[in-house]
Amino acid sequence: MQHEAELLFFREILKNSHIPCYIVNMSDASSVEAYDFGLRRIIAPQLDYREEFRRAVRQCEPGVIYRIRDPFLCRYYLSRIPGPGNFFVLVGPYTEAEVTTQDMMNIAERYGLRHFLTNRFEKIFRVIPIVEDGTGLLVLVNSLGQLLWGGMKQFSLQDVYDDCVPTTEPMAMRPENKETEDAFLSMKALEKQYESENALLRAVARGDTHTAEMLLGAFPRAHVERRSVDTLRDCKNYAIITNTLLRKAAEQGHVHPLHIDSLSSRFACSIENTNSKEDIYRLMRDMAHKYCLLVKNYSMQGYSPLVRDVLVRIGSDLTADLSLKTQAAYLHVSASYLSTVFKKETGSSLTEFVNRKRVEYGIFLLNSTNLQIQTIAQHCGIPDLNYYSKTFKKYTGLTPTEYRNRIVSGSAADMNRIPSPPLPAADEFRAEA
Repeated sequence: MQHEAELLFFREILKNSHIPCYIVNMSDASSVEAYDFGLRRIIAPQLDYREEFRRAVRQCEPGVIYRIRDPFLCRYYLSRIPGPGNFFVLVGPYTEAEVTTQDMMNIAERYGLRHFLTNRFEKIFRVIPIVEDGTGLLVLVNSLGQLLWGGMKQFSLQDVYDDCVPTTEPMAMRPENKETEDAFLSMKALEKQYESENALLRAVARGDTHTAEMLLGAFPRAHVERRSVDTLRDCKNYAIITNTLLRKAAEQGHVHPLHIDSLSSRFACSIENTNSKEDIYRLMRDMAHKYCLLVKNYSMQGYSPLVRDVLVRIGSDLTADLSLKTQAAYLHVSASYLSTVFKKETGSSLTEFVNRKRVEYGIFLLNSTNLQIQTIAQHCGIPDLNYYSKTFKKYTGLTPTEYRNRIVSGSAADMNRIPSPPLPAADEFRAEA
């Protein structure tokens, strides 16, 4: 097949956007599957998808990309692939808006279906992606067309309405149930949903922000289960479920419950205070981002239980007495033993680690508040301003006052010259949370 590399790359982009894409070799009819997740079979139980696809591609002219809409409110792109052989590329299905329960009931009524079949529509539409602004997808399809045919002028885009449902038998003659096929399609739809969710949770447990945001970027609205006439409430319920799953993923990433619970509680409040579905979807993407940051900055994987306890205590309250002697007494071990274990596992002495964290937090407060430096020093657990200034300068090369003056001057070049603390800044999470 010509252009195989380009087509595979195109399909991978759509896969990451959760938009189905099929490359079909018509010489091998067995490669054609229920590309609409079984929507047509609800109307026509005996439908042969191989023959249905053949019917569609018989109308495909060379050098034309067909933008198709069908009676199920679904959209597709279909085109013959130039070159030897009999290859086609099919993109979709996707919808341009949420398919409501009323929409599904209208479809069922149009084709004389029993009311219970609306539930089967719902299960399928839950896994069909929604592409509200199709501009990005159109750009991708046009870009593929340029690669396949050598330029925009070498192909055309044609809009088509495909009344794809074959003549169906009267309702009274239809079987009451089609359990085998419908159960299989429902099973595949659920498997696809769970596969996406599990991939998301694995990404969060690794602190893989890029993958998590990509996975959550497109699929959540399709997975919202309709349980009431209040679609906003349904979205909130799904966000609550997602928050619970993400907090468990962070726990799998070895983050202490103390940190997880704080973030989870804030998101729980935000969910209830959100007043639109679009804001819910944006909040869910933010949830994936923040839980990943939590894992990246607070994961204790690889640390012994003893060191984990110390790190949690440091992270929970920088104003506490975090001296080696006090920490050792709190954990019922000798100071020398704790010092040895802590330095072996973190590469830093306990005092050095605590001081760095206090400086990191001071940097965060200097950047995000107008608090007096004396107050910032107190929040960082060093009430003695002179000692805090010396400690701050040790790690940044600047006193807190000099650092703030750099902020006030607003010079990007000056700001870029401010050294970062040697340790990864847990306050990257604080600053974004």
